Amino acid sequence: MLIQDATLADGRVVDVRTKDGTIKTVQSGLDPQDGERIIDADEKLLLPGAIDAHVHFRQPGFEHKETFETGSRSAAAGGVTTIVDQPNTEPPTTDGGAFDQKARFASDSYVDFGINGGVTESWDPESLLDRPLFALGEVFLADSTGEMGIDLELFGEAVAAATDRGVPVTVHAEDATMFDESQQSGDAGGIGIEANTDLWSAYRTAAAEEAAIERAVSVGQAHNAQIHIAHTSTPEGIDAAVSGGATCEVCPHHLFLSRDDLGSLGTFGRMNPPLRSEARRQAVFEKVADGTVDIIATDHAPHTETEKQQGVWDAPSGVPGVETMVPLLLAAAAEGHWSLERVRDLTAANPASIFGIETKGTIEPGYDADFALYDLSRTEQIRGETLHTKCTWTPFEGMDGIFPELTVVRGSIVYERNPIAPPIDIDIDDVDAPSERFGDPVGQNVRQ
Repeated sequence: MLIQDATLADGRVVDVRTKDGTIKTVQSGLDPQDGERIIDADEKLLLPGAIDAHVHFRQPGFEHKETFETGSRSAAAGGVTTIVDQPNTEPPTTDGGAFDQKARFASDSYVDFGINGGVTESWDPESLLDRPLFALGEVFLADSTGEMGIDLELFGEAVAAATDRGVPVTVHAEDATMFDESQQSGDAGGIGIEANTDLWSAYRTAAAEEAAIERAVSVGQAHNAQIHIAHTSTPEGIDAAVSGGATCEVCPHHLFLSRDDLGSLGTFGRMNPPLRSEARRQAVFEKVADGTVDIIATDHAPHTETEKQQGVWDAPSGVPGVETMVPLLLAAAAEGHWSLERVRDLTAANPASIFGIETKGTIEPGYDADFALYDLSRTEQIRGETLHTKCTWTPFEGMDGIFPELTVVRGSIVYERNPIAPPIDIDIDDVDAPSERFGDPVGQNVRQ
């Protein structure tokens, strides 16, 4: 493949040649070779494929919500070329056999993947840590979907075991002893969008996140472990992670939504940790913009509309997001909130560096040919009905996004927004009406 006249995040306009799944040459003025597929990028933005280090593709056990096939299609259509699946499935990924089962399901993926291992009272570290884990985690310090919360003693044992094997540890950090039980007597409202989900945000307090992060990084320091804090939702939590030597992620829902949005979202805005005040959201936004936050990851956690149509205390926590992450970040970049290089680093370069994915995260010779092409002039409103996940709704309904025209995984085109039949040359501006096309599943475990 030869991509001509692509603009990189740093502003360079280059040609990119790939062969056998890797990037061979990045320079201007490359001449086509016999048999190459030629893509005229017309100076549109070429970003390295995004690495979403936090998704829940629900398989096995909850295939009615999502599968590796549907979730990875959604990822590809959002410019994500690597995903990392979390362990709270059924069975949970807490032993070698469960890992192997999930790996078989992951063979249906359109994008590359990592599989995380989980910790429960009955986990089998010997067999689990013998598998090619991406990371241990998310290790739940409080119950969330799947009820995998563990105590601090078991957490310390798990951190020690993982560190002995050189495996990083990703932590869901909330201290359940600091939840505000008095909120459960408040007016819960109705169901779905009529529910008073603000109670959920008040119940799972901001202080509970900060305290749990402080404990997690303290345990990590004691074992000289690599600790990564998942879905930090408060500026205090981010600061606690950074000061403790951990890396951290922020999710798009904590970046772009706040408790001010719960009146229209209801239980469709219930997640763990919950949405925070608008003031805290703005502070988190600034820490993403100024470089304090390491990565953006989605915590893509789909549920059906029927499941969400319950009261605030009964509805499941979680929202979809793998397809809308990069589009939201690019729309914010177009508005001047951060640079394209910052988007590249948050979604590709930094996660590759943090988790040791040596062949991904940048568009340079020798790296995997993972990238996505974007037309920055094509901003559109996000609509749940047009997304490719099994989840038919999105908390970002009506917000602006810039979606990819083309997504490539190790040199294979896995998604084309406006495909053109052979001859092979593609000019993505030559098509009047969208007609999407997916390639074949090509996903591989990035740890093998």
